[in-house]
Amino acid sequence: MLITFAVLLIFQCIGEGASFLLQLPIPGPVVGMLLLFFALLLSTALLEQMEATATELLRHLSLLFVPAGVGIIVSASSVQGHWWGVVVAVVSSTVITLAATAAVMRIFIPNRATSVSSQGSTSKLDNES
Repeated sequence: MLITFAVLLIFQCIGEGASFLLQLPIPGPVVGMLLLFFALLLSTALLEQMEATATELLRHLSLLFVPAGVGIIVSASSVQGHWWGVVVAVVSSTVITLAATAAVMRIFIPNRATSVSSQGSTSKLDNES
């Protein structure tokens, strides 16, 4: 697991370096994540090794938001006059994220009702409609 953490950090550092050297308007960790994505597409062995670490990181993902939350509380006085803008930004970005996630899921996850009925099996829901 320690080696896969090192792989994640190496890709982040490569992304930071590429973003800095190429003067990209994209943050370095995003560049590193894209590079890691393409590396995982090319290497199934790397994908299998990274899976356990990624699952463990996702299990504790909420802890990674604690520093951002503390930063918001600490800098609350500087955004005190802009609360409506912050609320509008948070709500609208949440709605946009939910819509984008739903669209991506519809594209990549097949419709269960269609796949079940195409396999010839019927369920209680199929009989009711």
